[in-house]
Amino acid sequence: MITDLVTSFDGTKLAIHRLGAGRPVLMLHGLFSSAEMNWIRFGHAQKLAEAGFEAIMPDLRAHGASDKPHDPSAYPPGVLARDAVALVEALELEDYDLVGFSLGARTAARAVIAGLEPHGLVLSGMGLEGLAGWNRRSAFFIDAIDRFDEVKRGDPAFMAVSFMKTMKVDRVAARLLLNAVDDTREEELARITMPTMVLCGDKDSDNGSAPRLAELLPDAEFVEIPGTHMSSVAEGAMGDALVDFLR
Repeated sequence: MITDLVTSFDGTKLAIHRLGAGRPVLMLHGLFSSAEMNWIRFGHAQKLAEAGFEAIMPDLRAHGASDKPHDPSAYPPGVLARDAVALVEALELEDYDLVGFSLGARTAARAVIAGLEPHGLVLSGMGLEGLAGWNRRSAFFIDAIDRFDEVKRGDPAFMAVSFMKTMKVDRVAARLLLNAVDDTREEELARITMPTMVLCGDKDSDNGSAPRLAELLPDAEFVEIPGTHMSSVAEGAMGDALVDFLR
């Protein structure tokens, strides 16, 4: 495992974790998570490395070992997609694949719409409705942050708060980031033309209908693995599905 810092478009430092050698796979993790939690801990990156890929796993802005600025100007609309584009340019990636889970999938879709051209794309933990209507999702998480010390077991926000505690989330930075995520309109999906796998747990409906998203993309297949939105990331089936598709 090699970890470097890469400077994004506005000077923010992003931590990049790399494992393996071969065709690069840029992997974007989910909200409040990290590269280590989503891709390394449960062996997905190792499976890709063993299959002849290089897993390139940034910690998103305000996450993990990346910078967590408290200045609102560091969170313009679409900042995560702009970071993804900046990473591809800084790392000089050409023949590469792009993988995202949840917020990472939303970011990957936005980055492709903005002009990235990966060979293959994986949108995991994501459904059609999850690409739009972000205001509703962000309001839930902002409320969880604002009530962080009050939330008890049984509260709808309990799992989100528990995960933030586990990940030691910088709540000031996370709150700013939540207001900087762009929605994707259905008509924009026509611009996602590369082969795409929509990968989702069989009990995961957090971000809407994954099969419906696959139907609307120009060249996509839907693949189901066991698990809820949270538990599917811990399933070995996720790494297996990534290897099977990207091969």
